[in-house]
Amino acid sequence: MPQHTLSASPPAFLDIEASGFGSASYPIEVGIVLPDGASYCSLIRPEPDWRHWDAGAEQVHGIDRARLFAHGRKAAEVATALNQRLLGQTVYTDAWYHDYVWLSRLFDAAERSPCFVLQDLRVLLDTAAMQVWDQIQQQVRAELHLTRHRASNDARVLQQTLLRVVATHA
Repeated sequence: MPQHTLSASPPAFLDIEASGFGSASYPIEVGIVLPDGASYCSLIRPEPDWRHWDAGAEQVHGIDRARLFAHGRKAAEVATALNQRLLGQTVYTDAWYHDYVWLSRLFDAAERSPCFVLQDLRVLLDTAAMQVWDQIQQQVRAELHLTRHRASNDARVLQQTLLRVVATHA
């Protein structure tokens, strides 16, 4: 199995919930889980030109636009928090293309650059691991009792699934 160097601790994971899919979509929530298990999650207040909204996406993540304006943080605040927590790390995601685009939109709005690298978790997995990933991920989600589809929950499920897959295929 390709290794990130899962020595003593797993890598950090990131997940982003968005306003929908497509070129006009934008991040509405970001969640991370660090190698030590600590997490960070924040709603993101839409920028003035972030107008796209997909009711289907809202159904999935359960976050409405009004909540973002009431409780979301500014893009600059979220980008700064991510850079402070992820400085110099490689951070993994299961939806690299989408998360990369949304992360870029967040950092562009904040007029900052990420101080970490976003990588697709598939680089950590061989063919055998990929074949059992979905099944193990469902088991992990059920065991953790994470029923809400939210960014930090999803990041934790990814990290725990990787640990289980690696242990199973060691």
